[in-house]
Amino acid sequence: MALIGPRQCGKTTLARLIAAKEREVEFFDLERAQDTRRLLAPEQALAPLSGLVVIDEIQRQQQLFETLRVLLDRPEAGTRFLLLGSASPSLARGASETLAGRIGLVDLSGFDLSEVSGWAKQHRIADWRVLWLRGGFPRSYLAPDEAASGLWRESFVRTFLERDIPQFGIRIAAESLRRFWTMIAHYHGQVWNAAEFARAIGTGQATARRYLDILGDARVVRILPPWHENLKKRQVKSPKIYVRDAGLLHSLLELDSFAALGGHPKVGASFEGFGIEQVLSCLNPRSAHFWSTHAGAELDLLATVGGKRHGFEFKYSDAPGTTRSMRLAMSDLQLERLWIVYPGTKRYALDDGISALPVGAIPTAFSESAA
Repeated sequence: MALIGPRQCGKTTLARLIAAKEREVEFFDLERAQDTRRLLAPEQALAPLSGLVVIDEIQRQQQLFETLRVLLDRPEAGTRFLLLGSASPSLARGASETLAGRIGLVDLSGFDLSEVSGWAKQHRIADWRVLWLRGGFPRSYLAPDEAASGLWRESFVRTFLERDIPQFGIRIAAESLRRFWTMIAHYHGQVWNAAEFARAIGTGQATARRYLDILGDARVVRILPPWHENLKKRQVKSPKIYVRDAGLLHSLLELDSFAALGGHPKVGASFEGFGIEQVLSCLNPRSAHFWSTHAGAELDLLATVGGKRHGFEFKYSDAPGTTRSMRLAMSDLQLERLWIVYPGTKRYALDDGISALPVGAIPTAFSESAA
């Protein structure tokens, strides 16, 4: 199994919790020179081992996949491997191609609402609002105050661009990619327009799309594809773009407090992106899209679970209501249910198949629905 996600999202901590339950564990950290030297002859180092073998920062030595393929084809050894790596295009491709049929990939992206609720209650704070402002990276969410959280996130952005991106074999000036990432933050929740981005950064459309794919593959930007089928309506066919972690979004927009966030024009889009990430984390759907027609009908999120379509709208308002667009989505997309996620505290029905859902209740709402 491979745990893949951005740096500092909690992969190593989770791996150590898993390893603590095992009798035999061997841990390799490829950021340590000693462990790197041990794996210069990988088959000799790994073949004699049994139990659980954890290899952290495997993106640094992706040639190990060839050796692991050989070892995994020897089931009599009984050795299990847990691989940890920062998300990158080459890592995902190497794992899926070289170890096809032999490995499961698990994406990690930091804390979600289901994980922070207990801690937040213990400290008597409104968990979802702190998670929304600071984001899900553990050191950002658990920082002693907003200033410390913001400082950590700013350091993360800089290190990610200056150290992590070059490690992926991508040769792009850090300042150029930061400018592009910041531009995505300002277009957060909007439909991708390659021509507009290309003009803004002075490149061609192919280069702009390449930059977008780099940040998407690194799991710091979500590229939400459109849903389109033969409905006899002109439908939008370009993806929407979001900064996946709300805390990083706020750092890129230089929003360091609830007061600054509440008065910013992107507060609604920020809430939408935060809600989408929470729903996808808790629901883990087979597919996720947005839907929009040129006539104005739209749906923020369309998720397919168990063969049924569920729709989600995200409204930063005290008392959301139904709209013609929602009713069109219910009928045209044949939704099982449509949820309007909002920042309130009460869950209530609005129309046939349409309900208002507090964002803080997302984890329990879907567990109740599943039951």
